[in-house]
Amino acid sequence: MANTLSYPVPATAVTGRQRLQGVVRSAEPFLLPIALFALWAVGAAQGWISPQVLPSPQFVWETLSELATSGDLWLHAQASMQRVLVGFVVGSALGLLLGAAMGLSKTVEAYLLPTFNALVQIPVLGWLPFVLLLVGIGEPLKYILIAKAALVPVTLATLQGFRQTPATLLEVGNVYGYSRRQQVLEIVVPTAMPTLFTGLRLGFTKAWLSLVVVELVASSEGLGYLIVYGRQLFQLDLVMAAVIIVGALGYAIDRLLDYAEARVAARHGARPINERGLL
Repeated sequence: MANTLSYPVPATAVTGRQRLQGVVRSAEPFLLPIALFALWAVGAAQGWISPQVLPSPQFVWETLSELATSGDLWLHAQASMQRVLVGFVVGSALGLLLGAAMGLSKTVEAYLLPTFNALVQIPVLGWLPFVLLLVGIGEPLKYILIAKAALVPVTLATLQGFRQTPATLLEVGNVYGYSRRQQVLEIVVPTAMPTLFTGLRLGFTKAWLSLVVVELVASSEGLGYLIVYGRQLFQLDLVMAAVIIVGALGYAIDRLLDYAEARVAARHGARPINERGLL
């Protein structure tokens, strides 16, 4: 029986194959958007749907260019970004404080969590009439509703993060004489950091969605208002242009938060154990 010889695969070939696989994996998230865009372009060119209902990509691009050139796009985008950032920061700060209080105290959790779980079931639009009576239709209305949307996931993530601290680390802290403050700052918070970032990302997603909803209902400027304005005039090219900007901005900010989360996770994972045996 003849012996079969096996030859080693060249390192360059393996590297090239791996590089190709990496490129394919990187392109996978964009395959569906590209396919939908191609279907949109072909459908508009073939006249499958009326141009008044489905404007062509070129027409939408021209509308986007006009909005950018006139400055209206930046005006509406700036108004929306200001609202979502203020609401997100306020809601996240309150969520971190509330989640930390419940996570560090069983008594606080027993008093607050049942009521909190009941109130969070009410959607943003359900709060709109009540808040409208309290603060009117101005900017505070939008800030409050956006902050409420961000507060819920941040609070729950903070509570979960604080409660998932390994008991062994807390025991080591007690052995070394850590005070309650030292345990929270040097043990609980670092171990909860990944969960906190997940809550912040989800909080921003909820805040961004609530921003569009609020601007659809009560606003005279902003990207949500631009969508309503285009619908009222039956300018579907304006509606689609505003929707594209909303999606692009939301995706870009989510990628930034994902990058920050990855950096914090890598730094926390590579953080050496100090001389006292803790993180």
